[in-house]
Amino acid sequence: MEALWAHGAISIREIHESFAARKRPAYTTVQTMVYRLEAKGAVHRLKKVGNAHIFEARISRGAAQRRLIDELLGVMGGESQPLLAHLIDSGNLTLQDIKEAERVLRSLPRSK
Repeated sequence: MEALWAHGAISIREIHESFAARKRPAYTTVQTMVYRLEAKGAVHRLKKVGNAHIFEARISRGAAQRRLIDELLGVMGGESQPLLAHLIDSGNLTLQDIKEAERVLRSLPRSK
């Protein structure tokens, strides 16, 4: 998905080549993943150029992130505190992140 979001409409070969050479999975692995993403509606075939099918993302990065976070919270019983505690303990939550979260919380309508 990262390659599709970064480059727009591209072929499986181009997705495959977007991986670093040291960590590049087999071409058929990338092909299988693209076809599975297509079956799930996350990508679609835009056109065919020669023998290559050109794919593009159907969902935005933001939509994918929200869906993944919602699924993670679902696994955790809807509780966000363990996630926040982990982010703090691991050093992945910065003061800037906290300030941004406070800004967003303040902009939410207050419930009565």
